[in-house]
Amino acid sequence: MDQTETELIKQAKSGNSKAMAELVRQHSANIYNVGLRLMQNETEAEDVLQETFLTMIRKLDTFAGKSALSTWLYRIATNIALGKIREKQKRKADVELDALDFEPLTGNQILSWPEEVNQLWKDQSIQACMKAALKELPESYRSVFVMRDLEGLSVKETAKLLDLSESNVKVKLMRARLFLRDNMAKNLHCIEANI
Repeated sequence: MDQTETELIKQAKSGNSKAMAELVRQHSANIYNVGLRLMQNETEAEDVLQETFLTMIRKLDTFAGKSALSTWLYRIATNIALGKIREKQKRKADVELDALDFEPLTGNQILSWPEEVNQLWKDQSIQACMKAALKELPESYRSVFVMRDLEGLSVKETAKLLDLSESNVKVKLMRARLFLRDNMAKNLHCIEANI
């Protein structure tokens, strides 16, 4: 379809199923990737994808257009994913990142956090290390890290999306980066080999 997204949204709101299907097609890959990065599981990411678009179909008429449709869908997907993560955590003890002690690693010289984390994410050799470290990162820090460093949203966009203050986003991102950096270096020695 050659129509603009605004026109597609208008048509979808009026019941045009082809326009709705086109919106789903245009945003599916990004929403799946957000779900996968937050859930760390393909099946659960597919659930997030499906629930996000079911919500979009039911509530598209409430979309006011104050932000991009992708931002609205990110928020829906993030809320669904965080809800699923919280359900899982009710069954097991949760260690708060604030309680963790970030001691310097002995014998390892750790470089600062890389500016182009998206480029590193594409590197197969570091991807497994990052995925393993992300699984251990508490969900509130993981969501900030995914939105800022992997999805490339600004501090302001991330704050709005996750309903946090901008300073809280910055603090959580710093803690997430410290945790991931130290976890990857301590357990898998990926940082030194790839940066």
